Amino acid sequence: MAHNHNHAHDHAGHHHSFTRVSNVLVWGIALNLIYVIVEGGIGIYANSMGLVSDAGHNLSDVFSLVLTLVGIKLAMAQSNRRFTYGYQKATILISLLNAILLLVAVGVIVVESIRKFSHPDPIDGSLMSWTAGIGIIINGATAWLLMKDQKEDLNVRGAFLHMAADTLVSVGVVIAGIIITFTGWVMIDPIISLAIAVLILVSTWAMLKETLNLAIDGVPEGIDVGKLKEDIEKMPHVRSIHHLHVWALSTTVNAMTLHVLIDSRDYEDEVKDAIKNYALENGISHPTVEFETTPCGCEKTFEK
Repeated sequence: MAHNHNHAHDHAGHHHSFTRVSNVLVWGIALNLIYVIVEGGIGIYANSMGLVSDAGHNLSDVFSLVLTLVGIKLAMAQSNRRFTYGYQKATILISLLNAILLLVAVGVIVVESIRKFSHPDPIDGSLMSWTAGIGIIINGATAWLLMKDQKEDLNVRGAFLHMAADTLVSVGVVIAGIIITFTGWVMIDPIISLAIAVLILVSTWAMLKETLNLAIDGVPEGIDVGKLKEDIEKMPHVRSIHHLHVWALSTTVNAMTLHVLIDSRDYEDEVKDAIKNYALENGISHPTVEFETTPCGCEKTFEK
């Protein structure tokens, strides 16, 4: 059996990235928490459901940023005798919890918006616009700082989506405030709130599906096991492969195990290196290979 132990460089890169993102998250948490308090207070004072609902969503984003930070710290933790992979799997569970929290926020916003349709109140549109304008700066800056790393980690992507969505939401609230200031049409406020809910739902749905898939050890998105099997079987000295399994150890690290039928034990190192390099090129940093020279009668792997 051959194992890939050469992960030091890959792990060092993740550690550096995680450290940078952690610093961004700390600043994002502090700024957004202050903004939530200010926006919520002004929303209550100005009787704006748009501001109050946006403050509530921003509060859920603060929790999301905190959870993302906890997930990163757990991913960086060392493995031990009880948790031989460390706590990397916790990052997937945290990502799932983030998505669920967003869905709860959507439900609250929808309920409050419907209530506002039934009981419209006068709103200070100017105050509403100025407050949301501050949100554009804070949320936009946080999203921009997270943009670089959001493609590498599902948790960071979730935090980025929250901040990017909130930036657009704040733009919507500013527009609603301007409309109310010049027309007095207060019904635009719950309409904007419902638009916020739809935007959050759309941005969350894909992440929810992906995290559910990873939580039950589904193949991570972007990896085609059918093509992977086909490509490995085309490698020199490889007759066939079976017992192929690919799953996520965390939101950034993927693993693979497979049995490889080869022509001769003389080619083990050559084939192992080829498979290891191919796996790394396809986002799999933990490949484990078992070699065989005679069919074991258990070649079935998965149904296409």
